[in-house]
Amino acid sequence: MWQFHSNISRRIYYIFENERYFIKNELIRIENFMIKDNPTYSRNFRNQHIKSDLVIVGGGLSGVCCAITAARQGIKVVLVQDRPVLGGNASSEVRLWVLGATSHMGNNNRWAREGGVIDELLVENMYRNPEGNPLIFDTIMLEKVIEEKNITLLLNTAVYEVAKVNADIIESATAFCSQNQTTYTLEAPLFCDASGDGVIGFLSGAAFRMGAEKQEEFGEKFAPTEEYGELLGHSLYFYSKDIGKPVKFIAPSYAIDVAEQIPRFRSFNTQDYGCRLWWLEYGGRLDTVHDTELIKWELWRVAYGVWDYIKNSGNFPESENLTLEWVGTIPGKRESRRFEGDYMLIQQDVVEQRTHFDAVAFGGWSIDLHPADGVFSDKPGCNQWHSKGIYDIPYRTMYSRNIKNLFLTGRIISASHVAFGSSRVMATSAYCGQAVGVAAALAHREGVLPSGLLEKNLLEKLQTQLIQSGQFLPNIVLKDNADLVQTAQINASSELRIYEFEESDDLLQPLSISVAQMIPLNDGRVPTLIVHAYGETETTLEIELRISDKATNQTPNVILAKKSIEIRKGRNCLNLDWEGLSIDTPQYIYVCFMKNERISISRTEKRVTGILSVFNTVNKAVSNYGKQEPTEDIGVDTFEFWTPKRRPEGHNLSFKIDSPIALFSAENIKNGIARPTSRPNAWVADFEDKAPVLTLNWANEQSISRIEISFDTDFDHPMESVLMTHPENVMPFCVRNYHILDDKNQTIFEKKGNYQTRNIINLEKTISTKRITIALEHPTVNTPASVFEVRCY
Repeated sequence: MWQFHSNISRRIYYIFENERYFIKNELIRIENFMIKDNPTYSRNFRNQHIKSDLVIVGGGLSGVCCAITAARQGIKVVLVQDRPVLGGNASSEVRLWVLGATSHMGNNNRWAREGGVIDELLVENMYRNPEGNPLIFDTIMLEKVIEEKNITLLLNTAVYEVAKVNADIIESATAFCSQNQTTYTLEAPLFCDASGDGVIGFLSGAAFRMGAEKQEEFGEKFAPTEEYGELLGHSLYFYSKDIGKPVKFIAPSYAIDVAEQIPRFRSFNTQDYGCRLWWLEYGGRLDTVHDTELIKWELWRVAYGVWDYIKNSGNFPESENLTLEWVGTIPGKRESRRFEGDYMLIQQDVVEQRTHFDAVAFGGWSIDLHPADGVFSDKPGCNQWHSKGIYDIPYRTMYSRNIKNLFLTGRIISASHVAFGSSRVMATSAYCGQAVGVAAALAHREGVLPSGLLEKNLLEKLQTQLIQSGQFLPNIVLKDNADLVQTAQINASSELRIYEFEESDDLLQPLSISVAQMIPLNDGRVPTLIVHAYGETETTLEIELRISDKATNQTPNVILAKKSIEIRKGRNCLNLDWEGLSIDTPQYIYVCFMKNERISISRTEKRVTGILSVFNTVNKAVSNYGKQEPTEDIGVDTFEFWTPKRRPEGHNLSFKIDSPIALFSAENIKNGIARPTSRPNAWVADFEDKAPVLTLNWANEQSISRIEISFDTDFDHPMESVLMTHPENVMPFCVRNYHILDDKNQTIFEKKGNYQTRNIINLEKTISTKRITIALEHPTVNTPASVFEVRCY
C-alpha cells in the first residue's frame, strides 16, 4: 500500500525510463507509508518485460562502446551489466588501464589509437582526469551511456537464462537484479554478447573454445605447449597511499609468504603504490569461468602477502609511511571462452597484417601470452611479440556461426588462442564493439541477421557508416556520396609548406640513443637536408636513410642509404645529399642519426600534425628491447623499434630541406582518411597565417543541417585511462577555438575550448548557403591549426 497525503505545491514527475529514477522539483512530504502483506505459500520477484532492438549483455568497454554506437545509429538498446559500475577491467573495481594498438607508445604503430566512441571516452578522460583516477573514469562512462535516450541501462543485473525461437535463434534473455529484486525478460530480434565470459553465447548453445589450439590446426608456430599453459590467468591490483607517518601492517592469516612461495620476483617499486603489479596473476591451470572465486581467493592471499613483504621484510624502508588503501574485490580476467564465427583470426593475420575484405576494426597490441602458472611460474610474466604494424579484424569474427542472431564482441570474438593474445586488450575490444553497434543498427534497418549483411551485399554500407562514425579502417577510404563537401570548391587562407624547422636555443638531442626524423614525402626524389650536429670531440656520425617495406607501416626496416660523416668539436653543418635517390610511393622517410654519445643534434620547438621524431629506445613494459629478435622460428618477424618520446620530450629535429614538404593541402579534408597514415592527411595552416580560414564554395545553394569536423588529438598518444598521470589534458595539435559562417558572413556556430577529436554540429535550423567558412585559431605559436576532415549534410 502506497499512501501519499501531502500538500504539494508543484507537479512531481517520476521518470522510470532506463531504470533511472529522477524526481524533479523535490518538494515531497510523505506523512504515511506502509506496506502490509499476508502470509502466503511462496512469492515471485517482480518481473519486467522489456522489448528493444538490441540486447547487449556485458557493460565492459566493448559493451559500452557497442551500446553508445548503436544508440546513436537510432536503434533501441538494452545494456545489461552484472556489476554496479560500467567499464569491466577498466572500472574502479579492477583499475586496469585501457590500451590497444598504441601499446604505451612502445611499438611501431604510429597514430594508431582507436577512433570513434572509445576515442571520445579516452579524450574526455584525458581532459577531466589526467591524474588517472579510476573513479572519475567510471563517471565518464556512465555519463556517456545515460545521455543516450535510446539506451536502457540495467546495472547489477545478471543474465541467467535464454529462451529460443528454435535451435539457432534467441528470443529473449532472463536476468535478475539483486538490488531491486526484479527479474527482467529482455526480448529483441538481435543480441550481442560482450560479457567477457560469453554468458549469453554459452546459454544459447553457441559454439565456443577454451584453451589453446595445437600448432597443427592453423599452422601457428607460436602456439603454446602444455607445459607453458593454455589459458591466461586473472590479476588483482592493490593501491597504497603515503599518509605522512609510520604505519604498521599485520598480515591476515591467509596471506602467503611470497619470499618462499613465489619463485621469481618481478620489480617491486613503492613509488608505483602497488597499482602496476599486473603480474600478480593466477588461474591459468584452472577453469577461468567456474573457478573464478577460488582464483580470487588465491590472488587475495598473494596480494596481502606481497604487501606484507613490502612492509615487513626490511627491504623497502621507503614504505614506512605507506598504508594499504584499496585491494580489488574482483579479479581482472584475461581469458575464458572464445566463440566461433564464420572466420577465426589467427597468428598469421596479426603478424602478416593480412587484408580482409570485410575489415571493420583493427588491432595492434602484441601477441601477448602469459605462463599459465602466473605468479608462481619461474618464467617471465609475459611473452610478447609485435607485428610491424596494425592488422585488420574481419566482421566474420563478430557473430556466432550457429546462433544466427547473436553478435560477439570484446575478448570473446572468433580468434585462436594465439591471435587472442593480441585482440583481447580493451581498446581493441571496444573498437570491435563499435563495429557491432553499427552492424546491429544496419541489420535491424535492413531486416537481416548478422551474417545477412554479407549475404545481402551490405558490407560496403557497413564500412561506410563505420568510418562516418569515426572508425578508422586501415585499408579503406571513406566514399560518402551524401557529403556535400565532396562537391565543394575548397580554399584555404594558407597551406603549410615546410622549408625549415628552426633550431631552438639550448634544445639539443644527445645521441645517447639513435634518433630519426620522420618526414612525409610524395613519390620521387628524396630531398637534400641540412642538419646541425654538435660534437663534444672529434668523432664520426653514422646516418641512415630508411623507409618501411610497407608504405602504411612505420617500421623503418629498409635501409636506402648510409653516410659516415666526420664531426669536429663544436657546431657542424651537415649537408645530407642523397644523390638522386628516389622513392616510388608516397610514404615517410626516416633520417636516422645513429647512437654516438659524443654528438648532439639540434631540435626545434615546432610541432606539426603528421611530423614526428622517433627513437630506437627500450620499453620493457611491452617487451621492447630496441629490437625484436626471436631466438627460434615462432612465426614472428625480426625488426627494430623506433618509437616517440612522451611530451614534454619528443621534439622534432631542426632541419632545412631543399624541396619543401608540401603535403598539407586543404583538399585533404575530403580525402576520406582522418588521421596520418603514409602521409599526414590533414590541412595545416601556415605558421605565419594570423587568421587561418577554410572556405567551402558551391555553385548553387546547399541545404545544410549538420557539419562534422575532425581535429588532431594526437592519435599517437595512448591516453592510458588510469594508473599513469599525464602532463597535459588537451593535445597540443587540437584546435581549441573556431567559428563557422555562412555566405552572408553570419556566424552559425562558435566553439570555445574544444578538446575533442570529432565535433558534430547539429544546427538549430537548416540553412541554405553557397559558402561555409571555418575560421580557426592556432593552438599555440609553435603548433599551427590543422583539420583532418570536414563533412556537411
